[in-house]
Amino acid sequence: MAAAKEIGVVGSGQMGSGIAQLAAVNGLDVWLHDTDPGALTRAKKSISESVQRSVSKGQLPQEVGAEALGRIKFTSNLEDFRSADVIIEAVIESEEVKKILFGQLDRIAKGPAILASNTSSISITRLATATSRPHQVIGMHFMNPPPVMKLVEIVRGADTSDDTFNATKSLAERLGKTVICSQDYSGFIVNRILMPMINEAFHTLYTGVATKEDIDTGMKLGTNHPMGPLELADFIGLDVCLSIMKVLHAGLGNSKYAPCPLLVQYVDAGRLGRKRGIGVYNYQKAPKI
Repeated sequence: MAAAKEIGVVGSGQMGSGIAQLAAVNGLDVWLHDTDPGALTRAKKSISESVQRSVSKGQLPQEVGAEALGRIKFTSNLEDFRSADVIIEAVIESEEVKKILFGQLDRIAKGPAILASNTSSISITRLATATSRPHQVIGMHFMNPPPVMKLVEIVRGADTSDDTFNATKSLAERLGKTVICSQDYSGFIVNRILMPMINEAFHTLYTGVATKEDIDTGMKLGTNHPMGPLELADFIGLDVCLSIMKVLHAGLGNSKYAPCPLLVQYVDAGRLGRKRGIGVYNYQKAPKI
């Protein structure tokens, strides 16, 4: 399979825009799609600011940054993905939504195109059933934020071909990533380990063992984690954490994966973390008096 020259990214949120930026900086032509024109406008601004920061810090030559920004095209029409060699979806963590999208992409994408999912927990085998090309469907899970984090977790579905796996691994390495490979089980590698830890941190807070500050400080200084689990949950998004815990609970059938009631309550209250200004911690600036 020839090396990818053009990719499509579906979903212009933090993950999708980060993947698009990463690909463009590494010489790929990119289409970034979102159904919300406002989201595309925000993504364009965010990508431009991120590239400019890298240039100003000396991490990226100015001409490379300018060329990268010129390689990204923004669209609300999936038909623009007809020439893409690889299409990566980074939409909401919902199996139903992703299956509908994969069905649409399957009808639009050219025959040899690979359909990749950035899902952090949902079965690649089940997503592939929405297409006529299950051998060309694969999981390509970037860490957040994609331009910074060095890891990509590749997940093979039951029918993913060796050619698809090798092409996806080569693409990830071209993007400067270290690749780890997971079998198609709920949560894969990273979230199978990480999310139960975050969930247990919520239980520790819920049962009054310690304050949120002491829980996070304990894990940062006691285990050398760069962020505490509750702080990290806010960064990821509490709704995302809850969604993954539900997938783990349903897929692995063990009560130890049941979401903590406090996590559920926070999500129900709209306390989703940094993106909403409040989660476990409050990120909203106090009004000036």
